[in-house]
Amino acid sequence: MTVDQPRRVGDEEALPDTQGRFNAIEPLTRLRGALPTGLTRSPSPDTRPLPTTTSDRRRASINAASLDRDTHLSEKVAEQQESGHGLTGTSAEGETVLYLAYGSNLASQTFRGMRGIKPLSQIPVLIPELRLTFDLPGIPYAEPCFAGTQYRDPGFVHGEETESQDDDLSIIDGDILSEKEPLLVETREVQDSEADRNRWHKPLVGVVYEVTLADYAKIIATEGGGRGYRDVVINCYPFANGFKPTDTVPDHPDTAPFKAHTLLSPSADDARKRKEGAKHGDSSVAYSSCPKSSVFGDMGPHMRPDPEYAQPSARYLNLLVTGAAEHDLPIAYQTYLSQIHPYKITTFRQKVGKVAFLVLWGPVVLSLVAFSRVFAGPDGRSPPWLVTLSNVIFAAMWNSYDYFFKKAFGDGERTLEDTPSI
Repeated sequence: MTVDQPRRVGDEEALPDTQGRFNAIEPLTRLRGALPTGLTRSPSPDTRPLPTTTSDRRRASINAASLDRDTHLSEKVAEQQESGHGLTGTSAEGETVLYLAYGSNLASQTFRGMRGIKPLSQIPVLIPELRLTFDLPGIPYAEPCFAGTQYRDPGFVHGEETESQDDDLSIIDGDILSEKEPLLVETREVQDSEADRNRWHKPLVGVVYEVTLADYAKIIATEGGGRGYRDVVINCYPFANGFKPTDTVPDHPDTAPFKAHTLLSPSADDARKRKEGAKHGDSSVAYSSCPKSSVFGDMGPHMRPDPEYAQPSARYLNLLVTGAAEHDLPIAYQTYLSQIHPYKITTFRQKVGKVAFLVLWGPVVLSLVAFSRVFAGPDGRSPPWLVTLSNVIFAAMWNSYDYFFKKAFGDGERTLEDTPSI
C-alpha cells in the first residue's frame, strides 16, 4: 500500500489494545448533527448514485493480507496519524476499506454530508450475526439514544444455531435469575411484550461502503475518535441476484459472504463473551467497557441500566428511514424502521423538564461540541483529557436526570404511553 511511511498500516505486529473505550465523544458527534446547519457548517451531501461494489473487490476482502480482515486496523490507523504520518486518499488496489453502515450513516445527509465521506462504491447486505439496537445514551428529553448493534446469536459466530436472540436479553442486561426469578421473568415479559412484537427477528440489514483509507480514518474519528465503539470484522452477505425490495428477507442468506469493518458497542462483545463463558462453566469473564480514569477513578461513560428501554427521537429515526429508502433496502425492513416508536413528550410537566434540563446542560454540551472541534488532532480524534472530561460531564448529566429530573418532571427516554406499568 502507499502511505507516507510504508507498511505502517497493515503491519502484522499487534499494537496496544485501545478497544473497549466507549466514550461520550460519539454522542457528541451525533448531537452535532442535530444542531442547525448554520452552526455545524455541514456541506451539502453528494447524492450522485454510487456503483455497486464489484464481486472481485468483495472476494479480495477475504484474503489473509486484506485490510478488511485486519482486526487491529483502527488502532494502526490511529497510531500512524498520531505519529504524524498521513494516510492515502487514493482508490488504488489494496488501499480501500469496506465499512458496514446500519444507522444514521445510511443517510447521505449524514455520511456524505455532515461527515464528508466520499464512498467509492456500495452494496446492500444482510448480517446474520447482528441486530439493531438503540442503546447509546444521548440527552434526555431531546435525543434520548442513538443506534448501535448487538450480537443477534452468539452461536452463529461459530457457524451453528443456538438459543434464539431473545434469550440473550437477560445476559446483555446483566440480569441474574435467582430466588427472585418468577418476579423478574414476569417483569421482563411485560416490558418486552410490545418490543418483541416490533423487533426485527431476521438478519440486520445494512449497506457496505467502499472507502479510501483516509476516509476510513475519518469514520473512526467521527464515531468516537478511535476510543469509542470497537471496530470489528464481520461477515456480510449480499442479496441474491434478482432480489427485489418487495421480496421476503431470507433468514439464512446463501450468497457468498465477504468481510467488512463495522463499529460495535463494547457491551455487546462483553455480553457475548460472558454468555459463551457461562456455557462452558467459566464465570470469570472480565468486562472492559469502561476502564478507570487516572484522574477521576472509576468514572466511565454513563451506560443505561436497560439498553432496550430508551426510544430515539423522531429526527434521528427519520435519518434511518430516509437512508433505508435511499438505498432501496427491503420494504419489510423499511416498514420495521418506520414502525419504531420515537420518543414524544406528552405532558406539560415533561415540557417544563425539557426546558429546564436544556437550560442547565445545553450550554455545557455545546461547549463540549465546540471543544471537540477546536482541540481535535490531525486525525480528527479528541485528546484523552477531553474524552475523560466528556465522560465525567455525561455521567453527571445522566445522574442528574435519574435522581432529580425524571422524578420531578417525568420520563425523558420513553413516551409515557409506551412505558410498561408493572
